[in-house]
Amino acid sequence: MKRFLILLAILVTTLPVAAQPAFDFSSLMRVKRVGDPRVSPDGNTVLYTVTTVDMESNRTLTQIFSASISSGTPRQLTKGQRSSSSPRWSPDGTLVAFVTEGQIWTMKPDGSDVKRVTSLSTGASNPVWSPDGSMIAFVSEVYPECATDECNKREDERIARSGVQAKVTERLLYRHWQEWRDRKRTHLFTVDLKGGAVRQITKGDFDSPPFAAVSGVDFAFSPDSAEIAYLVNEDPVEATSTNSDVIVHRLSDGRKKNITSSNRGYDVEPVYTADGRYILYRSQATPGFEADRWRIMRHDRASGSTVELTRGFDLQADHITLSADGQTVYFTANSRGRSPVYSVSVNPDAADTKPVKTLRADGFHSNLNVTADGKGLVFLRSSLTSPAEVYYAPLSRDAAVNLSNANPPLKLSAAEEVEWSGALKTPNHGFIVKPADFRADRRYPLLVLIHGGPQGAWNDNWGYRWNPQIFANAGYVVFMPNPRGSTGYGQKFVDEISGDWGGKVHTDIMNGVAEVLKNPFVDRNRIAAAGGSYGGYMVNWILGRNNDPRFRFKALISHAGVYNLESMATVTEELWFVDWEFKGTPWDNPRMYEKWSPHRAVKNFDTPTLVIHGELDYRVPVDQGLQLYTALQRRKVPSKLLYFPDEGHWILKPRNSELWYSSFLDWLSRHVK
Repeated sequence: MKRFLILLAILVTTLPVAAQPAFDFSSLMRVKRVGDPRVSPDGNTVLYTVTTVDMESNRTLTQIFSASISSGTPRQLTKGQRSSSSPRWSPDGTLVAFVTEGQIWTMKPDGSDVKRVTSLSTGASNPVWSPDGSMIAFVSEVYPECATDECNKREDERIARSGVQAKVTERLLYRHWQEWRDRKRTHLFTVDLKGGAVRQITKGDFDSPPFAAVSGVDFAFSPDSAEIAYLVNEDPVEATSTNSDVIVHRLSDGRKKNITSSNRGYDVEPVYTADGRYILYRSQATPGFEADRWRIMRHDRASGSTVELTRGFDLQADHITLSADGQTVYFTANSRGRSPVYSVSVNPDAADTKPVKTLRADGFHSNLNVTADGKGLVFLRSSLTSPAEVYYAPLSRDAAVNLSNANPPLKLSAAEEVEWSGALKTPNHGFIVKPADFRADRRYPLLVLIHGGPQGAWNDNWGYRWNPQIFANAGYVVFMPNPRGSTGYGQKFVDEISGDWGGKVHTDIMNGVAEVLKNPFVDRNRIAAAGGSYGGYMVNWILGRNNDPRFRFKALISHAGVYNLESMATVTEELWFVDWEFKGTPWDNPRMYEKWSPHRAVKNFDTPTLVIHGELDYRVPVDQGLQLYTALQRRKVPSKLLYFPDEGHWILKPRNSELWYSSFLDWLSRHVK
């Protein structure tokens, strides 16, 4: 009997194990998307949003949840077929403001007693409570000539009745990303919660916050609720200006003061300290350069003096979070593909040359909150193997507790770091992602993903566009290099791509590919490259230079890629971008545009290329993709165009995303795998 059991055990252990289903597009769409955590004033509860994908209706649906920090038990607060978002606690914690149906509502923290707060024909979003709980500030898109909601409503109705869809503008920056804005402007409002009266705070033919603001909600009340700080760009041509100023506005008499007029770069995200002494904000010093280092500044309201708190810190500071006592700033900053948590004192020691302290070095953190007692942090955390979830961590130790638990663990391969020597022997860094069922004795095709920006980075965090796990689990080793221009490696590394789009960065990437090819599990005869935006530009640049003696790409994929720099310079919307990157306009500096434009090498095109573009892409307009595809076809290069008439720079609708991923993988399978 004993011998029989031993034989049975051997038999069971040698039977083939059922393979785990590969992580594919349908797996990605089942992932619940957790975001926007907000800790309660008493520090006991966290509100957050969960977005699910409905493939049948081709849309996403967002609802608001809460979780106790002590128990971590999630509870859904909003329901129905309309999304609810932007949950914001009242100062006393008895109410929650949120947005649904394009208006601001309130509810109790348990989801009951729902009441509508605004009823504007132009809608309302981004609610911010006044500290005394009497008002909510918000933004709405209105006609600058209209002083009342009735006026805005009549104008919308008049345009709808006319049936004319023509757009008319007399200014630049009349469109942005995928939105056309020829007349309406974003303005700041307040609503009185007792009487329901709505008051327009900013007025005129400008946007507040500016149309191209980078922080989302860029306004805040003073601690006594008597003043509000917001952003305005007063430069006459917005499309060539990265200037935005912090304006403080006294609500009693409308008196205004510009506290950042001496700085011509971006100033964003004002926040008052609890004692009202200071206004903190983030700032870039260089006019016209959207990727300049973000600094945290402190403005003394009494003296008018301003100092930088993050002096000596060579990374770009993200969203400001203040401790309840107003003495400590918490923030994140991208660092080598991750996003650690940092802190800096509001009143640092002047002799300390490195006032920024690292609190949580590992992981990718965002959306920081600090509890009222100052002892804990609430944040989102994710990785390339784990979708974002809400976590709580005591400041006294590294352990973090998952509060949202929206998704089960995924059996995916963790990102592996790789380093190599780039152009001028500069150290480079990136990531490799392998299939979940990776075997070292196999040889896999290599897919090189090139990020956009160009001042961006591949990070060890979760994403829904260009998710490397889908590509890896379709049978590829995925290489994600962070070459010149990438954030997280110091400002000099960021700066070195401007005016050099196809130079050192190209060498960085090629050297990185050569380094990865040293691995015996990578097949050097089956290599593809793909990228979007600037990544698409680099794919197009490689298309004319696919002659590296060390290897050759068998297929390329260019999504929303810049192709013809000369035409790009006069069809894109944020003109400061091309002005900075290519040191002027095509007519003032033609040699720069000629030198770095991929279309100049069209006679060398011979690599099978998939071209993807959206009609509503105003950042890299659709002519770039169409010019590229036409050139490929006329050169008789195997090529395919995937065109989305209802998408912009990003492919967002679920069914369109499904087609994007399937076309992407089909192209690789046809030419590489």
